[in-house]
Amino acid sequence: MQTPATERLTAWVHGSVQGVGFRWWTRARALELGLVGHATNHADGRVLVIAEGDREPLERLLTLLRSGQTPGSVTLVVEHFDAARGGLFGFVER
Repeated sequence: MQTPATERLTAWVHGSVQGVGFRWWTRARALELGLVGHATNHADGRVLVIAEGDREPLERLLTLLRSGQTPGSVTLVVEHFDAARGGLFGFVER
């Protein structure tokens, strides 16, 4: 049984991150960490990652996004933490 998420990570990922499996990779890592949310391509080339869960796994996902081991090439991740809003189920690619 999943416990209610406590925090939300909003991360804008910049770089060459579309068309390279980045959203799929992010989804796999988020699910391994027990997070819910989504990874969404935007017209300007960035990927928006929204994830909810406990702070520690959110921090781990952020570290992975910045690790240099993602598909494509991440040049910058701009993140913001706030309270979880709920309403997210699983982790999807958009």
